[in-house]
Amino acid sequence: MIKKSGIALICAGTVFMSGAFGFGGAYIANMIDEESSRQASSENAGNSANVENTSAKSGSQSISISEIYEKNSDSVVEISTETKQFDRMMGQYVSSGAGSGVIISGDGHIVTNNHVIDGASKITVRLKDGSELEAKLVGKDSRTDIAVLKVESDGLKSASFGDSESLAVGEQVVAIGNPLGELGGTVTEGIISALDRDIVIDGESMTLLQTSAAVNPGNSGGGLFNSKGELVGIVNAKSSGSDIEGLGFAIPAKTAKEVVEQIISNGYVPGRPELGVSLLEILDENTAASYRVQELGVYVGEVSRQNGLQPGDRIISVDGKEIEKASDIKEIIDVQSAGDKLKIVVSRDGQQVSVVSELVESMR
Repeated sequence: MIKKSGIALICAGTVFMSGAFGFGGAYIANMIDEESSRQASSENAGNSANVENTSAKSGSQSISISEIYEKNSDSVVEISTETKQFDRMMGQYVSSGAGSGVIISGDGHIVTNNHVIDGASKITVRLKDGSELEAKLVGKDSRTDIAVLKVESDGLKSASFGDSESLAVGEQVVAIGNPLGELGGTVTEGIISALDRDIVIDGESMTLLQTSAAVNPGNSGGGLFNSKGELVGIVNAKSSGSDIEGLGFAIPAKTAKEVVEQIISNGYVPGRPELGVSLLEILDENTAASYRVQELGVYVGEVSRQNGLQPGDRIISVDGKEIEKASDIKEIIDVQSAGDKLKIVVSRDGQQVSVVSELVESMR
C-alpha cells in the first residue's frame, strides 16, 4: 500500500559545511543589504542589456543528443561558492556550495539560480577546459530564482536562447549541469512532462516547466535544451522524495531572458516590493533556546529603514492574515506594489502593537 502525500521540492543545489557547525534547528534569515544592492545598481546604471539573441531559426532540424552536448558543453559552467556564516554557540564558519550556470554572452555574462549564489562571499566559475574565474554578482531576483554573474573573459561561447513558449508536452529535452557538485558536464535526457506548473519553492510561487530529465543536487542553474540545442529552461528544482525519480523543474527561457535583461540593465528587477527588514523563522524549541525567545514564530531581524518595525518584534499578522512562517509574509508582499501600505500586528515587550509599514522598491 502506497500512502498519498504532497510532493516536496528542493532546490537542486549542493551545500557543504566547513569549520564549526551550527546548532540544530530550522530557521530562515532573509537579509536585505540595502547598501551593497544600491552599489550594484549604481555600477550597472546606464548599461544596456547585452544578452545575445542567437536563437536558431524556427526551421532548424533536430540534432542528436551528442550534437546538443557538443554545441553547448562549452557554455555550461560549474559554480562553487563560499559563504561566511556565524553561529552564536560555535562562532564563524564557512559553508561551501556548488551549482551550475550557463554562459549567455561572449563577454562573460552567466545566468544561474539565485539560491545557488545567495549570500555568497566568493563565487568561482569553472569552465569546461578546467580554468577557474572569479565571478562578480551583477544582480539577482529571488521571485524568479534568477541571478546573473559576470566573469572577465572574452570570446566565451554562449548558449542560444530558444522559444520556451513553443514547447510541447512529450518533446525531447536534454539537461546539462554539475550534479552532486563534482560531476560537471553531465548530460541527462528526458521529455517535457508538463507546461506551466505552478510550484512553490522556498516561499516563492513560480510557473515552471516539468521534465523527466534526471535532476540532482548541483544541477541548479544548469541548462535545459531542446532538440535543436537551444536553451529553453534553467534547471532549479527536483522532487525531494527518495522514491520519486524523473521529476525535475526548470524556469522557462522566456522568463529567464526577460529577468536577465532587466538585471544587466539595472542591477535588479525594477518594481519588486519589499518590507525593508530581515526575517528570522524560529519554529522549534532548540532554535528558540539559542535565540533566547519564549515564543515560536517569525521575528524581525535587522531593520534597514524606518517603517515602524523593530528588531525582535514577533510578527503576529499582516493585513489580517495570521503569520506562521516567513513565506506567509512573502506571499502577501508579492501581490503588492512599491508604495503600498501593510497593517502589521507584532508582539513587542509582551504587548501587541499595530504598525503601518510602506513597501519600497527592492534593489536586490
